[in-house]
Amino acid sequence: MHERSLSTGGKIAAFREQLAEQRWDDHRFYHHSLVNQSLHFVSAATFIVAYAIMWKEPALAALLGWGVAMTSRQAGHFFFEPRGYDHVNDCTHEYKEDVKVGYNLARKVVLMALWASCPVLLLWQPALFGAFEPHDGAMQFLEHLGLLWLALGIGGLLFRVVCLFFIRDVETGLVWGTKIVTDPFNDFRLYCRAPGQLLRQVRATRGARLG
Repeated sequence: MHERSLSTGGKIAAFREQLAEQRWDDHRFYHHSLVNQSLHFVSAATFIVAYAIMWKEPALAALLGWGVAMTSRQAGHFFFEPRGYDHVNDCTHEYKEDVKVGYNLARKVVLMALWASCPVLLLWQPALFGAFEPHDGAMQFLEHLGLLWLALGIGGLLFRVVCLFFIRDVETGLVWGTKIVTDPFNDFRLYCRAPGQLLRQVRATRGARLG
């Protein structure tokens, strides 16, 4: 019994260690820009609100999650994060993309393309092949769109977890899935000062130009 307890404790410790490592790699490789960090703070705050209303208003939660949280989050990565040589970590952007555990930029393009195609699919197939009653007005369309985006989010998460089971190992997949679900809370804590730092940087830059 004591040996089993030690074994379980060791597994939990290893799980936490890998979770901390994935979080640290994500931060040091992909969050150099203060703009990106600020957008991640906005994303994290929105996701936390979405989590809070998920069980009562799943469609609205998904609309917030995808329409605000994910778009601000990915805009930071696509448009503001530098892609040149990373002198801080002494590696190339290509290397970081190759070793990325979750969705690298290439995979994110596919994921965001699927997200953007959902409204078009609902306009073309209002009943979504029998999944819904055809929408009657804009509000019902948004409700159906939210539920479709919710399914896409869950599906995208589970798909990558299962992929990691095969290309890495089960623990890596479970750790990454845990990281993604808990990222809003970690990012909120990590980047809550970024908007203020960004504002001070902008003011300093303007002051230097005027001076």
